[in-house]
This record gives sequence, structure tokens and C-alpha cells, in this order.
Amino acid sequence: MGARDLVLVAAAGGTGRTVLDHLRAQDVPVRAMVRRDDERAAELRALGADVVVGDLTRPENVAAALEGVGRMYFAMPVSPDHLLAATVVATVARERGELDALVGMSQMAVSEMSATGTGRAESHQHRLHWLAEQVFEWSGLPVVHIRPTVFLENPLFTTFAARSIQENGTITLPFGTGRTAPIAVDDVARVVTAVLRDPAPHVGHAYELAGPRMVDMTEIAEDFSRALERPVSYVDVPLDRWRAEVLAKAGLPPHIEQHLATIVIRLHEENRYDDASDDVERVTGVPAQTIESFVAARRDFYLG
Repeated sequence: MGARDLVLVAAAGGTGRTVLDHLRAQDVPVRAMVRRDDERAAELRALGADVVVGDLTRPENVAAALEGVGRMYFAMPVSPDHLLAATVVATVARERGELDALVGMSQMAVSEMSATGTGRAESHQHRLHWLAEQVFEWSGLPVVHIRPTVFLENPLFTTFAARSIQENGTITLPFGTGRTAPIAVDDVARVVTAVLRDPAPHVGHAYELAGPRMVDMTEIAEDFSRALERPVSYVDVPLDRWRAEVLAKAGLPPHIEQHLATIVIRLHEENRYDDASDDVERVTGVPAQTIESFVAARRDFYLG
């Protein structure tokens, strides 16, 4: 690896942690930026990562984290500070002028957005992702946009699904007949890792990442049934009722609750995720994993 191959993984949780695991498994030098020096930071050091503590919204923290870095993965968790953090990162990175690639985590549905909106439902986080992409483009940095559909690890397909499967053998959500192709974090991480390993062919591209097959919720329930070897059916419920009876009781911050209710639920209901993509296989050479294989690997979690 060359002198500029040190990768900064900013916000080393979620996809960031999985990307870091893949990079370290391939002996790529990694610096992880974390908010607190805690047990998670110690785990990252044990993997061989250089750990720095900082805040992506503070320019001095970002400048220190970027020292000696040639490539960066920006993957801010769902947060009202997303645009501020993206703007700080772009400003500091542009001033330093040392990045070969800035890989930014976005969302699939931003491809249909514009400055004045879509005329249809969008979450506040959805808009922040779109604006962050604009900032990265204006910066003139070597940017790659990563736009996954909804994650299989999302609580909708994990925590909430496991609860209703254990209670009555159903997946109860307000998705209507919308079709989607949810994707696993590991498949997104494999794409990001491939880009960070060799960014030159990817700079200027936006990758739309989805699972290998478009399905509606009835078909997803059938995949769960096969994986768990027990009957699972889909029950559709009105969005307002689901928000009141399930989502409101989850105790999520308002920004995250609005994001789940809008981009993850209403966009499925409006069938706005019905957009197949083979970008995972094109970039990595290996197709994204199926819903059935994802669920089967977590059988004990779903069955309790």
C-alpha cells in the first residue's frame, strides 16, 4: 500500500464498522473517528485501527483526523446534523487538498430529488442526504456516492419483525403492495471497501445498491417462512395506526421517527423503491445476499 492509502472511516459504527472490518482483514491502514473513547474504541484499536476521538461537526477535529489520510468514508448516522457534518468535511478536505477519494453514504431515493423537492413525501434526513451530495459535488473533491435502499438490518425487518413473528407469525407493516429489494449492511460495506481499495475507476460515480430481487411484502414473508421453517404471513396496516401503536412506542428521537415513517414506510407504500440494481455485483463481482439467507443466519434472533 502507498503512502496515501490511509483510510479515514468517519463515524465507525453501522456500515462504518463493517467497512473497517473488511479493510483491516485486507491489511489496509485505517483510522477510525469516534465520538467517545470507550469499549468500542478499544475494540477498534484491537483490530489495528488508529483511533481518534472527535466530532464531525467541528472543523478542528476533522482536520486532525484527516492528517496523512488519502481516502475517507463519510457515513454519518441518521442525524439532524448530517448536512453540517458533510459541509465541515468537504470544506476542510478541500482546503487540505490531499484526498484521492471521498466516499459518501447517501440513500437510493435521492436520485429523484431536485432543489424544489419531488412533490411527494420525503423525510428530513432524505433532504439532508440530497443537500450533502450537492455540497460534495460543489467542493470539487473526488467523490463517490453510495446510495443503498433500506437495510435488512433496519428495525422494520429485524426488531419489529421478530416481535410480531414470535407473537403471531406475522410481519405487520404499512408497506401496502410496494416492491423493494432490501440490502444487507455487509453487501454495502463490500462495495465501499472495493471503492476505497482502488478509488480511481469509481470517482464521479453514484452506486445504487439493492438486494438481488425486487419483492413485495407478501414475497418477503414467504422468504422469512422458508428461512425460519415456519409459516410467516404479511399483514398490512394503515400507516397512521402503525405509527401510533408501534413506532411511537419505540422511544426514538423525533428526527429518526419521522425518517422511518416517511422514507422507509411511505416511500415503500408509494412503490418508490421499485428500482432494481446490480451495482453490488458489478463493483464486487459477488451478488448481494438474499433475504432468505440473511434471515436464516439469524434464525435464533427471529424465533426467540
